[in-house]
Amino acid sequence: MLSKFETKSNRVKGLAFHPKRPWILASLHNGSVQLWDYKMGTLIERFDEHEGPVRAVAFHPTQPLFVSGGDDYKIKVWNWKTRRCLFTLNGHIDYIRTLSFHHESPWILSASDDQTIRIWNWQSRNCISILTGHNHYVMSAQFHPKDDLVVSASLDQTIRVWDISGLRKKHAAAPGTGPVDYDMRMGGPGGQGELFGNTDAMVKYVLEGHDRGVNWATFHPNLPLIVSSSDDRTIKLWRMNETRAWEVDTCRGHYNNVSSVLFHPRQDLILSNSEDKTIRIWDLNKRTALQTFRREHDRFWIMAAHPELNLFAAGHDTGLIVFKLERERPAHATHQNMLYYVKDKFLRSHDFQTGNDVPLITIRRGATGQVPPPRALSYNPAEHCALITSSQDGGIYELYSLPRGQGTGESVEAKRGTASSAVFVARNRFAVLDKTNQQIYIKDLRNEMVKQFKPPSTVQDIQYAGSKNILLITSTSVILFDTELRTSLGELNVTGVRYVVWAPDMSVVAFISKHTIVIATKELEQLCLIHETIKIKSGTWDDVGVFLYSTLNHIKYALPQGDNGIIRTVEQPVYLTRIKGKNVHCLDRDGKVRAIAIDPTEYRFKLALVRKNYNEVLHLIRTSNLVGQSIIAYLQKKGYPEVALHFVKDAKTRFELAIECGNLAVAVETAQAINREECWQKLAQEALKQGNHQVLEMAYQKVANYERLSFLYLSTGNTDKLRRMLKIAEKRNDTMSRYHNALYLGDIEEQIRLLKDVGQLPLAYLAAKTHGLTDEAASILAAAGLESEPDIPRGGQLLKVPTPLLRQGNWPQLAVSKGFFEQGLLGEGQAAPTTMENQVMRETGGWADEEAEVHETPQEAQRLDSVNAAVDFDGAAGDAWGLDEDLGIPDVIQPAAASPTESSTAGPRIPPPGTNFNDTWARNSGLAADHAAAGAFESAMQLLNRQIGATNFTRLQPLFLAAWQGSRVYMPMNAPLAPVALPLQRASERPLPHRALTLSSLLSKLQEAYAATTGGRFSEALATFKVILQQIILTVVDREDEVAEIGQLVDSCREYILGLQMELNRRGLSPETQSPRMLELAAYFTHCQLQPPHVQLSLQAAMGLAFRLQNFVTAAHFAQKLLEMNPSPGVAQKARALQDRAQQTPTDAVTIEYDKFNPFVVCGASYTPIYRGSPTTTCPYCRASYKPEFAGGLCSVCEISQVGAPGTGLRNA
Repeated sequence: MLSKFETKSNRVKGLAFHPKRPWILASLHNGSVQLWDYKMGTLIERFDEHEGPVRAVAFHPTQPLFVSGGDDYKIKVWNWKTRRCLFTLNGHIDYIRTLSFHHESPWILSASDDQTIRIWNWQSRNCISILTGHNHYVMSAQFHPKDDLVVSASLDQTIRVWDISGLRKKHAAAPGTGPVDYDMRMGGPGGQGELFGNTDAMVKYVLEGHDRGVNWATFHPNLPLIVSSSDDRTIKLWRMNETRAWEVDTCRGHYNNVSSVLFHPRQDLILSNSEDKTIRIWDLNKRTALQTFRREHDRFWIMAAHPELNLFAAGHDTGLIVFKLERERPAHATHQNMLYYVKDKFLRSHDFQTGNDVPLITIRRGATGQVPPPRALSYNPAEHCALITSSQDGGIYELYSLPRGQGTGESVEAKRGTASSAVFVARNRFAVLDKTNQQIYIKDLRNEMVKQFKPPSTVQDIQYAGSKNILLITSTSVILFDTELRTSLGELNVTGVRYVVWAPDMSVVAFISKHTIVIATKELEQLCLIHETIKIKSGTWDDVGVFLYSTLNHIKYALPQGDNGIIRTVEQPVYLTRIKGKNVHCLDRDGKVRAIAIDPTEYRFKLALVRKNYNEVLHLIRTSNLVGQSIIAYLQKKGYPEVALHFVKDAKTRFELAIECGNLAVAVETAQAINREECWQKLAQEALKQGNHQVLEMAYQKVANYERLSFLYLSTGNTDKLRRMLKIAEKRNDTMSRYHNALYLGDIEEQIRLLKDVGQLPLAYLAAKTHGLTDEAASILAAAGLESEPDIPRGGQLLKVPTPLLRQGNWPQLAVSKGFFEQGLLGEGQAAPTTMENQVMRETGGWADEEAEVHETPQEAQRLDSVNAAVDFDGAAGDAWGLDEDLGIPDVIQPAAASPTESSTAGPRIPPPGTNFNDTWARNSGLAADHAAAGAFESAMQLLNRQIGATNFTRLQPLFLAAWQGSRVYMPMNAPLAPVALPLQRASERPLPHRALTLSSLLSKLQEAYAATTGGRFSEALATFKVILQQIILTVVDREDEVAEIGQLVDSCREYILGLQMELNRRGLSPETQSPRMLELAAYFTHCQLQPPHVQLSLQAAMGLAFRLQNFVTAAHFAQKLLEMNPSPGVAQKARALQDRAQQTPTDAVTIEYDKFNPFVVCGASYTPIYRGSPTTTCPYCRASYKPEFAGGLCSVCEISQVGAPGTGLRNA
């Protein structure tokens, strides 16, 4: 039995599978109904409206309904979409035992302890028939899957088969009539006669044979058979025909009440469960027990079978279990255009080109449910033979020689042997793994051993790896092994590998675990790691080098550098065998070869971008319908926003992409469509960056940014528009804007007039006197009532702006050729971009009012009608605005005439920014330290999570910032410019950042930690060791010997941190009440791998403590270990004296958990020993050991990684 899903809950009394969705309903004894997703292992919803235990539940086969019934005598019909109860059916007067929907009619069948069976119409919400006849509780009632029959089981020791064809005909005869209420019909004029002469449902057979009450009875899905289970601990098989029914046989084996029983929907099996805490599988034909599955403490109460899949569920005292009887993955192998696979009792071949599928040979296969199916198939094309391995009898293999011609399915003698795995390694050799003895045997095709050897590690499985080579799969790694030289060629840290898939050219390989895929080169250098939340089922390689894999719900793709995505959804899991064009060839769980159509455009497009095959990219853009946010986001991420712009229709997204790639023409077009302030602000920033006055002017006008607009006119020398801005400011009554514009223009008369208007006569006099306007200064004095002239400070300078040298035109730009994609997407001979005419200040409200003193044309006077009127500077002033520059903004004016040559050649445009050194560093390195130095903290954290399972980055935050700050220097610039960042790079072939942390600095800190340990400053030493352990993560080295030294440093820090933590813990305990625990911690401290002086100190401490607690045997043990280390004479004399004293009383007064003769490691969380052979889990970074119950928690040693998390190993070089 293969368990797929388990829950922990109250006793489960009812179960029901949804026919299409991966859902199961469970009704509980505590009155709740739970809806579970057994694929994801999550509780979807809980329904709590029943009072008392709920014993029955059922899904409708097609409608979004389910029904439940319980001890409150109520039947509730629910809608699982709205997740509420629709209505309640009342009528039973005792507990409701079972419920079921009819497969065609709108009927619900219910069985109750009131000794009746009722049929309800859930559409009319009425009872349409009551089946009476049982004289005890009716424990179950089921519709026949095809015929108009009902079978019921009762504690009156009988099974009754009811004919409901009359009821069906009655309701089918008058489809237009209203619903018939059974209770009302009984009270009508003819009700009494109909009560005794009811022909709607009649008893067809009464089956008697059980000695005690019958708990369950059900029909076979296809054959005229009934199976029943009873409190007499037996299972009976019954056969029926048109006239009678009789007992066929009895299955005995349960030793308590048999709760439920059912037929296997697809195989000749019977499944039963019982209160004896077992599930048993029976052979339908031989009526013999095949398998028994037992739980230790839970009685079984109910069982259900999935209507379409090979899934079963059983409810017990503490929850439910969803299981299947055997693996459904067909053993298969692919070679060129041929697929070889095992189905039923045949080894078959399938030709992908012709679709020809024939059985080659018959293989030995035991009874279904008793013998597991073949696990793997290895094919030898040179000798045309196959190896089939199975887990039967601890693991066996069978070597078959296949017929050369057309197969006939005839039986062929096989050469057999015992092994857990077997694969071909040469044209006439195959390797066999003896997992028990950890031996690998090389055999020839005569099944004779050629040589044998012991693998370098404990091997769980072996896989093919090319001629002479095999992959050794261990629990934590994969080793590439040469069977001739008997040496390891490479190793990759990856856990839980279940399947290995090689590319057709053997250049790359994919290792498939339960939830991860690791893609590596043939030398086992990891390329990427992909994690899935749901189970991965299979995978295969496309011809272009993309890995396609299937999960429970999807077919997905993975590029070699790590990008992945969904190709399509599948209803049921499939096992991929080959990709050919736009078809995926696969096997389903029934062993049928299928071809599923897919669209490979997305992953081929991404692969072409990664490989910089731009011609292929352009071809796919032109010929394919690539849409979707994922493509747009991918192009942005890879630095191709101009290509993403081609796919986008949404105005907001187009605007963002246009800003990113500097396309002002598209940005203006989309900003006008969106017309939001934040868009115009972004457009203004981009136009200012490119020096495009006209677009910048338009953007400032749209957001009414008067100050910046005036400064723009000042910097471009446009005095005419500055004068207009002065008039606008005057009409807006904006004094400061009016003064600024007058100042920008150098118009002293306007400045003096403004100062006089606002009452600033001293400033007005000062301005007039300074600028030589004597008459105006005198009039100001007279207006102020002053007769004598005030003193004016000497040395003042006139406030006059310099004369602009460049008055018109945008800033000069480099002439940059159009990019590859722009040329390809736009094509040759396209019209040149249109120019922007005098529309810069159109349709912008709130700019100017009409002014009598301003001499404007009549048309302009009409437009300057109010403060909020639009300002338009058409006419003669158009040339002075410099609007004849070609901005490339379409739909603004009519396109200018241009020759094809001019239109196809790019005009002046801003060059794209150069590559940022941060991006270069992150791209050139796979080290987390370099990513942190580049400021790519997120990718650095992702790398550390994959490499060492890091989850707590709080400790690493200061190190990340230090690495980033130490990789650059800043050169200050003139205000207000920002300082320029200059990269600090180390000497290497590719640009890489400066190393902030070095091995030598770590070693100096290590000496400080050693000194603190020797001096007894344990808290200080512990903090230093933790700092070293955390700094190692971001330390970069160059040589292999330094990498090894880093590994030794990690081990040293781990041992000291663990030992010091135990010592500090010991010192915090109370000697009066916790002396045994103190001695345990002191003893464990002596087993830490410390420097010899520190080991001696720990032994002295443990020896003294044991002696004080009168544990003389333990103290003598520590004294002996201390003497073996050749201590100083004084220490040796003390140890020998203690040994002599201990020999006089060789006893231990205190019992402690410490076995000095059994090797162990110390758990980093509980500080208790983990003896050799006990289950353990480790930290993926510091490799500290923990007991299994601490898996998933934070490592207390390094405080960085998650205990038990997968990790590929820290990279420092």
